Order: sequence, then structure tokens, then C-alpha cells
Amino acid sequence: MGFLQLLVVAVLASEHRVAGAAEVFGNSSEGLIEFSVGKFRYFELNRPFPEEAILHDISSNVTFLIFQIHSQYQNTTVSFSPTLLSNASETGTASGLVFILRPEQSTCTWYLGTSGIQPVQNMAILLSYSERDPIPGGCNLEFDLDIDPNIYLEYNFFETTIKFAPANLGYARGVDPPSCDAGTDQDSRWRLQYDVYQYFLPENDLTEEMLLKHLQRMVSVPQVKASALKVVTLTANDKTSVSFSSLPGQGVIYNVIVRDPFLNTSAAYVPAHTYACSFEAGEGSCVSLGRVSSKVFFTLFALLGFFICFFGHRFWKTELFFIGFIIMGFFFYILITRLTPIKYDVNLILTAVAGSVGGMFLVAVWWRFGILSICMLCVGLVLGFLISSVTFFTPLETGSLSVTHAELQ
Repeated sequence: MGFLQLLVVAVLASEHRVAGAAEVFGNSSEGLIEFSVGKFRYFELNRPFPEEAILHDISSNVTFLIFQIHSQYQNTTVSFSPTLLSNASETGTASGLVFILRPEQSTCTWYLGTSGIQPVQNMAILLSYSERDPIPGGCNLEFDLDIDPNIYLEYNFFETTIKFAPANLGYARGVDPPSCDAGTDQDSRWRLQYDVYQYFLPENDLTEEMLLKHLQRMVSVPQVKASALKVVTLTANDKTSVSFSSLPGQGVIYNVIVRDPFLNTSAAYVPAHTYACSFEAGEGSCVSLGRVSSKVFFTLFALLGFFICFFGHRFWKTELFFIGFIIMGFFFYILITRLTPIKYDVNLILTAVAGSVGGMFLVAVWWRFGILSICMLCVGLVLGFLISSVTFFTPLETGSLSVTHAELQ
């Protein structure tokens, strides 16, 4: 019995050592927060700002560091100095800073904090890079930080858009950075390429633990390539902005890997995540998803579609109305969504009105002219909509049909 107890204790101790090599738990109230390169650290931030963080024993082979801190929905701030400056700090649920190291520098300090009332649970990590690696956000001209490795995410009910600053070529300690605008040849930043990756969290799981666990797979280049789906590759001539369909309530993590094809090196930006909903707002809250208007509209639409599937040709004019409704409603919904800022419920009502007009128009065309080929052409068009929609949710679209990602310049 004594031998068995000793064996259990030994196993538990070994598991503890393995876990500690990857994750460190702590609380910012203890004072100075110490970090190690490549190790995740969990801790809680409390008011007031700031808490000092430090990294010791930086290798001489390291040219720059990227620090990133993540929380589920409460904002945290990371800053180069105790005084918050717009060009020296970043605030958000996914915030990062790039530290360009000086010659002989072996220690790095920065500051963390939150302006929220409630304590914020965070996960943070430091990643190191050499002089051959490209610097994410090194040619930033749009955002506040001089070097900005962050991905900026915006969403509404229909669309999620990510933006990021262009990268620059790597360089050694104590050397001036390469110019961002000195020509567009292959010796400049214009040779860099950007791979955009998308990672879906488990469905119907909005817990903080699940998010922070899966974020660990999206911070470094090897992990991102192994875990996420590459959506598109951008060149330096493309806009550093990509749009996706919003999926309210579904957690999604986005990241960008910048590659230098000449040196065969790469670096990862700071990943950003979204649920396309708010954890705090009343309307559109993540905990109360599903609008009544959507449920009523699509339930009635599904019942009509069920009827058409089994009895359509017996009620020919009803089938024509249904087809005309789909075609007109489909195009009208896209137009008013892209061109107007009206609310979702109003959008749905106008779509129903436009669809009804389209359905009555197709019935009127059949009643006046009686041309079967025109009506069947509309039916075939709806079938094409269905096939293309299914195709857009398969690996075929995300892999080989890159033309579908092209945007109008």
C-alpha cells in the first residue's frame, strides 16, 4: 500500500512539472510580474493602473520581442511607461507591443493595467525573434503605435473585418530600420507576404477558460499553421484588410503570419478574437442570441418551403410566388445591407416586402404571357444560389478558389 501511494505522488509531481513548463499562474497584486520567453502566464489584473512586468536574461541572438495579453471581453492596457501615451500603449481584449532591443540589452520592462471596475483574468506571453525575421506592424502608418503588431477587428451583425499594419524587414540590434518607402524592389518590405488564418472555437461554449485555452494555439507561427485554416494570402500590394461573414455567438480567432520568402522566415501578429456579439450589451448580447423577428420570419419561410417541396407543382402559382420571393428578397437584402445603415428588424421587414413584390411580379408574368421557359429559368437561378452557398462552406472554396476572396479595388 505504501509503494502505491509513493507511485501516485511521483506521477502527480511529474505532471505538475510538465504543466509548469508551459503555463505559470499568478496574481498581479503580488507586485512585480516576471515573464519568461515562450511561456504562457495566467494572472488577474486589478485597478489601479499600472502593474510593472519584467523579463530578465534576454539572449543576445534576440533582436525584438512581441508581448501580448488576452482577455475575453474586458479591456486591458499594456504600455511602455507608467504614463499612458497614445503612441506608447495599447488597450483592448487582445493587446500587444513590439520591443526593439538595444545592443547589450538583456532586461525589458513594461506596464499592465485595466480601467474596469471588476478584476480581469488575463493570459499573456512573450515571443522572441531574430534579426532575420520580419517585424509585424513595422511599417505602420494608420494606427497610433510606431510599430503595431495588433490586429484590429470590427464587426456588425452581417460582417467581421480585420485590419493590420504592414510589416517591415528585420534588422540587427543598433542598426537603423529599413525604409518603408524606399522603392518597391525585392530588397524592400514589398517582398513580404501575409497569410491570414481563421480558427473556430467549439460551438456553444462562451466560457473564458475555453477561449484562453484555444488562444494558445494561435500565438506562434508553428501553432497557427498546425491548428488554423489559412483563408487568403496577401501581398504588399494588397490592402491589409480582410472581411468575413459574422457568426453571432460563434467564437472565432484570427491571426496573420508575415513571411519573408527570400530568407524563409516568418513572424506572427497578435491574434484577435470575436463572438460577433457583446457580453455586456442588452440587445445582441451573447447570452440572449436569437431575435424574435428572425425566428418568426424564417419559421414561416421554412413552412412555405416545406409545402412547395411536396405540393409545389399542384399549386403552380404558389411555387412561382415562392421563387420570385427568394430572388427579389435575396438581391434586395444584399443591397440595403451594404448601402444603408438601417437596423436588422427594419431590414427584414423591407426584405419581406420586396420579396412579396418579386413573387407577385413572377406570377403576373406567368398569368400574362404563359412562357414556361422564363419561369423555369428563375427556378434554375435559385438552384444555382443553393449550390454556390453550399460550395462557399466547403474546403474547396477556402483552398483552391482564391478568386472568391478578391475585393474590388
